[in-house]
Amino acid sequence: MADDPTLGDAVTGESRARCPVDSPVRGGSTLGGMPGSLTIGDFSRVTFLSVKTLRYYHRAGLLEPADVDPVTGYRRYTSAQIPTAQVIRRFRDLEMPVDDIGRVLRAPDQTTRSQLIAAHLARLEDALVETQRAVASLRDLLEHPEPSAVIEHRRVPATPAAAITSTVDVGDLLAWYQGAIGEIAATLSARGIVDCGPPGGIYANELFADERGDATLFLPVIGEVQPVGRVTPMSVPGAELAVITHHGSHADLDRSYGALATYVSDHALAVEGLIREYYVVGPHDTDDESAWRTEIGWPIFDTRPDPR
Repeated sequence: MADDPTLGDAVTGESRARCPVDSPVRGGSTLGGMPGSLTIGDFSRVTFLSVKTLRYYHRAGLLEPADVDPVTGYRRYTSAQIPTAQVIRRFRDLEMPVDDIGRVLRAPDQTTRSQLIAAHLARLEDALVETQRAVASLRDLLEHPEPSAVIEHRRVPATPAAAITSTVDVGDLLAWYQGAIGEIAATLSARGIVDCGPPGGIYANELFADERGDATLFLPVIGEVQPVGRVTPMSVPGAELAVITHHGSHADLDRSYGALATYVSDHALAVEGLIREYYVVGPHDTDDESAWRTEIGWPIFDTRPDPR
């Protein structure tokens, strides 16, 4: 991160040779003409900001010295700058980027300043929620390393559907899903076409192996679908599937995938074909992730008895 002085000058793109040379950090001669001024060493001591950090903040335009001697390059600060340094230090403790701190300090009024701070606090709260979720997931994994898995075999016939296929980055998958399901639903509603099952997804292996690949979201329908915008007709291939139902957040979806993969591998059932997901209850239904229910289907050999 370029806003972290601990990463050094190589990240910020500046060389130490071009930086002003400062007075000794443990004190030194006092330059005249600046009442109440402090050497960079003294200012570092009273603000708990390292000399390296103060130099970085100077280059970044965040906290500029009150004076830089044109001959020696020594930086000096005033006692009036101490409160600003204290505010900056606390913002950095809250992981606010240097550029954002600069915007806060330069804000033209209190309303703008408060909005900038509130936006960062909201990001921190979101990150805290994600951290708590990850901790809970890890704790559950450690306490229940082998969750009980109910897996069924299911024959799925070929199904007409309205679909959207796009090449997406894995990090954008949820946002893409929400946009795609909304577009499909709006298109069907405008055409008077009735859906007849939960939406499903088929994803290319490259999406997970390379973090970018094709994703298809489909919604089974009754009636004929005409291409409109990104929405196209699709016949979802029929298949024999080993199906596991995942309950809850998609953040733990890998555990259900792992259980299903173990079952299919142990029973030597796998055949060529892409795994599919069915969102029986999902983001399109509720924001309550604990209520989500996702069926994962892995293509397998047809294990039904021969009727002949």
